[in-house]
Amino acid sequence: MGMSRMIVTTVYLTEEQDRALKELSGNTRVPIAQYVREGVDLVLEKYEVESYGQLSFDSMLRKKKEHKPKDPQQE
Repeated sequence: MGMSRMIVTTVYLTEEQDRALKELSGNTRVPIAQYVREGVDLVLEKYEVESYGQLSFDSMLRKKKEHKPKDPQQE
């Protein structure tokens, strides 16, 4: 994903997540925001979300086929 204009947002973390991210960031010198962006990208990839929060067309077709009821005449 290319670099685009950043927006400011707020996220709520558990104390453990906050502590772990600060430790990781301190050890690696990578900003916490970078790790948050990477985490968001992983979630979007997991759920196959494309730009504008839409599922890709291929994903929609796969999901439709997965939920298609069986035809009783084909048994």
